[in-house]
Amino acid sequence: MSIDYDRLLNWKFPEVRQRISQRDAILYALGIGLGSDPLDENQLRFVYEKSLQVLPTYPVVLGYPGFWLKDPGTGVDWVRLVHGEQGIQIHRPLPSEGEVIGRTRVTGIVDKGAGKGALVYTERELTNAENGELLATLTNTTFCRGDGGFGGPTGPVKPAPQLPQRPADASIALPTLSQAALLYRLNGDFNPLHAEPAVARAAGFDRPILHGLATMGVAGHALLRVMDYDPSALSSISVRFSAPVFPGETLTTDVWKEGGELFFRTQVASRNVLVLNNGHATLRA
Repeated sequence: MSIDYDRLLNWKFPEVRQRISQRDAILYALGIGLGSDPLDENQLRFVYEKSLQVLPTYPVVLGYPGFWLKDPGTGVDWVRLVHGEQGIQIHRPLPSEGEVIGRTRVTGIVDKGAGKGALVYTERELTNAENGELLATLTNTTFCRGDGGFGGPTGPVKPAPQLPQRPADASIALPTLSQAALLYRLNGDFNPLHAEPAVARAAGFDRPILHGLATMGVAGHALLRVMDYDPSALSSISVRFSAPVFPGETLTTDVWKEGGELFFRTQVASRNVLVLNNGHATLRA
């Protein structure tokens, strides 16, 4: 089976209604490592119900349509797909309790050619179910490594932000837990690639890998530290995933400040591997 361009482009997603509680916001924060220092009260604000604050990357786990590309009707070799890029635009403060609605659509598909894979672009709008206000818009690029050559369009491919050509203004190292993937999947992404050794081996990894969105969350934590732990300061964040992370590794994020923008990249220094690249964030005026 191969990708049917028209069918995939017009894929019908059910509207996802999700009731969220403080427990969910805390579970997400714990999944990306907040609270690792029990004496750090800046981190405590995101993992303790007293005056709880919500992380700006939290929307990535809300209104999620599930592992839809595993559906045989998509024509995608789901075992070989990886998360390519993720963006978040935050329109309004995120609630820690209430009900949200996620509406997802496919916005584009690019055929990179036989043996080179395909790109599937999706967008998800997250709204407040009570008043209909738009909370966040999420953009996603999935790299389908085994699905190129189906005869689809070869572009356009979204350009990536370029990092400044100077030393970083900050470099922040944050550890991940050995069980980070097992904890993070409780947010709703149950892809067995992050839990089953056999599935990971079939995908070409010697053990389960960390969710790309968990890696992004760790980088978001690094940005938050640069912003003095003020979640309201962040307006948008986007990143390109360049290599997998194994749970238990320490992630080092280099950050550049350019006016109202932040540029960043994240690496696993112990393996000298860049895992996030072309990171970009905007700050509220």
